[in-house]
Amino acid sequence: MIQPTLLEKLEALPESLQTEVLHYIEFLSERYLDKTDASESQNKKRGGFGVWKGKVWMADDFDAPLEDMKDYM
Repeated sequence: MIQPTLLEKLEALPESLQTEVLHYIEFLSERYLDKTDASESQNKKRGGFGVWKGKVWMADDFDAPLEDMKDYM
């Protein structure tokens, strides 16, 4: 019963406002309808120690003083 009224009022709006209505509907969908998807994804087990092993590296001289900073040290 509400859908025909919504469609009638939506069609009466200019296209720019129809776009705004669409964005608002998408916002509401993400905020309220996707909560079940978000809570399910939060319940999934995350990776533990060593997940980033081999994907991140650090230079051997990471802790060495920088040439530009010698005057200040």
